[in-house]
Amino acid sequence: MSFRKRNAVISSSGSSQTAQPKVESTPVPGVRPSPVDSRPTTSTGTASLDNLLAGHSGLPLGTSLLIGEHGTTDFAGMLVRYYVAEGLVQGHQTHVLGLHEGWRAELPGLSTDAKSSSKSEPSSENKMKIAWRYESLGSAGAARDREAQRSLGASDTGTAAPFCHSFDLTKKLSPGDVKGQIGFHPSMTGPQSKPPFKQFIRDLSLKLANSPPGWVHRVVIPNLLSPTGYSSQASHPQEVIQFLHGLRALLRQYSKILTAIITLPLSLYPRTTGLTRWMELLCDGVLEFIPLQAMAIHKPPPSSSKGEGKGDEQVQGLVKVHSLPVFHEKGGGGSHSALDDQSFSLSRSKGLIIKPYYLPPADTEENATEAKDFAKPSMEF
Repeated sequence: MSFRKRNAVISSSGSSQTAQPKVESTPVPGVRPSPVDSRPTTSTGTASLDNLLAGHSGLPLGTSLLIGEHGTTDFAGMLVRYYVAEGLVQGHQTHVLGLHEGWRAELPGLSTDAKSSSKSEPSSENKMKIAWRYESLGSAGAARDREAQRSLGASDTGTAAPFCHSFDLTKKLSPGDVKGQIGFHPSMTGPQSKPPFKQFIRDLSLKLANSPPGWVHRVVIPNLLSPTGYSSQASHPQEVIQFLHGLRALLRQYSKILTAIITLPLSLYPRTTGLTRWMELLCDGVLEFIPLQAMAIHKPPPSSSKGEGKGDEQVQGLVKVHSLPVFHEKGGGGSHSALDDQSFSLSRSKGLIIKPYYLPPADTEENATEAKDFAKPSMEF
């Protein structure tokens, strides 16, 4: 009778167990896991829009976003420019349908970190003197939150690679900052030209099939079905619906490397039509931009600190969230009831900011005008 320990592992003499080395995958630039369900996400170039996308802090790979806008403004076009500029800086491959190559010169440039850091730091006179750990709780709360969010995209190795860059509309994107490639596909070669949808799907599928591992692709379709860029045949339902079905199939097939953003002029194709509703159903997220008239632009509510009131921008429109990418039983990280009242404002240095909408107090403007009239000296004799 042989005696041996019960927990001892009997190893065969012929086979020797060797520890296999762990293969660490290199992180893809501009891609990080979602805090909700750890699926890969990429930034849209707008930090406030990333926070709005169902708690994923970015646009999940393999999804599409449809942005409709009323009127003749181009706020949705600014979001597209930030989206393309972010992709080029991160080294992603961008495919644009319906625009010419000269549109590349309209992309905003990177803002300098020195100016942003100098503006975000409070002056020595305004610092709180309660305790040393409260010195950073000055009027730069919004800037500090932005910097904290950008630091989440940096890798653990200490590389300063932000997940979402900040852009300046007064500057142009320099070729030295561009790491990716961009390709333009014309939407109309003549007045009676065929719709470009089938050819675009074929070209995109070929490039995705031959894409090296680690490459991320972005699809941009601004002003879909606009008469200035598409022929009358392109607005037929069988053409548009088939195109969106093909794009959705590519997004599901290449769910780790592909995202898409589409803008639609709602003044020409309102949401009450069946075609627009089908387009919304074939997209994962749907946002609606409602610009306010020049006389209806609201000023921000008065704040307690003077520095904070100067940094706020005027509300230039409203944002309605109709659907967001939802992937699990928890609802995507947030409920739509909390996203009902949203507004946006556009600044040259801060970009487009989406934030909750608050009506200013009714007596604030009246009291301000009465105080100004009372302070003016009377010139009547």
